[in-house]
Amino acid sequence: MSAVGWVGLGKLGLTCALVLEKHGGHKITGHDPSPRPADILAGRVAPPHEEGIQELIDGSHLEITPTPAGVVRATDGVIFVAVQTPHAPEYGGEVPAPHAARDFEYGYLVQAVRDLATAARDQSKFITVVIVSTCLPGTVNRLVRPVINEMVKIIYNPAFIAMGTTVEDFLHPEFVLLGADCHDDVRQVAEIYDSLHARPLQIMSIESAELTKIAYNVFISSKIVIANTLMEIAQKTGADCDQVAGALALATDRVISPKYLKGGMGDGGHCHPRDLIAMCWLTERLSLSSDVLCYLSQAREDQSGWIADMAEQWADQTGLKIHILGKSYKPESDLTGGSPALLLAHQLRQHGREIDHWDPYVDGHPDKTLIITSPGVYVIGTRHATFAQTLFPPGSVVIDPHGYIPDQTGVIVVRIGRKS
Repeated sequence: MSAVGWVGLGKLGLTCALVLEKHGGHKITGHDPSPRPADILAGRVAPPHEEGIQELIDGSHLEITPTPAGVVRATDGVIFVAVQTPHAPEYGGEVPAPHAARDFEYGYLVQAVRDLATAARDQSKFITVVIVSTCLPGTVNRLVRPVINEMVKIIYNPAFIAMGTTVEDFLHPEFVLLGADCHDDVRQVAEIYDSLHARPLQIMSIESAELTKIAYNVFISSKIVIANTLMEIAQKTGADCDQVAGALALATDRVISPKYLKGGMGDGGHCHPRDLIAMCWLTERLSLSSDVLCYLSQAREDQSGWIADMAEQWADQTGLKIHILGKSYKPESDLTGGSPALLLAHQLRQHGREIDHWDPYVDGHPDKTLIITSPGVYVIGTRHATFAQTLFPPGSVVIDPHGYIPDQTGVIVVRIGRKS
């Protein structure tokens, strides 16, 4: 067992710190300027919607200290930093991004590392700061390295997790990415991960690790854009996008894996839309020969706009009001960061449409069966299981990008890009 520090106890940070405590057997001392983590551990507020988090909280002895200096004092030297590197709200993916792309905001990260470096110098203690926060390549050298001192080593160690399944993803990753100035710097961090699993370590330069993290998310965004392009082509030609995706998913040697290949809504989350937008900013800054990443970002918005156009056409044809069911980007969750359902709602409102928008998890009624009494044009924005059991009034039109709503008597179900 080692004493590990953790600065930044948000949705990702708190969950990962609890995993290290429970499954790695480490003593964790954390810091966060918000009182929310302490309130969660004390049971005063509900934890984030993460599978298995309550079991981690029960019996936890995670200690929260009021200052970064307290973290430095309590640890054996390894301190994970998972503070936010946010975009401005308009770059989150819930609305069309402004024409001018931009980088992330690194102020919280720089301040956290500066505080730790100052405390390490004051305490004459060598520490390894392990940055989990997402950064564009070159950020650590440009902004973080200038605020550290001789007492601090930097490791870049981004997490490859999906909100809602953070526990499982942190315990069973595909690999662990470690960016370092030299291989010897990662020894203590590697030992911490050895206490959790035996997954391979990928050790590289910090700049390469920064790019690998962003590239990972961009590849997922690219697959979703391609899958939704196939869905649109299938809708317009009579093909079936699920049959196409099923065949491509078998080509795991040369082409692809089945994940993120199903036609539906665009990508969402606190990483993918914003990472793609940030990479668009970087491609412009580097004057790349081809603006592929900006195209992918625009394609996500255009594909959502196509679904909005489809809903408007049905509304005009039937005289019915448009309703969007689902606000979150992930089924059975209340996570709305970068949600394509929110983007769709924004686009429809921009067109002057008055819409109803409801989500059982976001709006606080996850256990209630949805009862609909009036016909309408219903767009399934989130693949919540409850919507597949919902009875729609005869005369309604249900637009289903996910292809899972069953047929109902008197209801037109448009499973986009599917024959059945």
